[in-house]
Amino acid sequence: ERICWGCDRYCPASAMGCGNGSSRTQHPIEIFGEDWADEPAWGLDETPAQPVEVRQPAP
Repeated sequence: ERICWGCDRYCPASAMGCGNGSSRTQHPIEIFGEDWADEPAWGLDETPAQPVEVRQPAP
């Protein structure tokens, strides 16, 4: 049994429910290698987002 990356259906390897039954969706690590997330072209930013101040409307 295999599972496609990002899918919660547990299909048998011989009868995939998606992709016309031909193959499963591979995780990027299987295609690009272990350092796939280090590629700058992905646009993954390691800098955490800055908190935004939420103001309440005046009564």
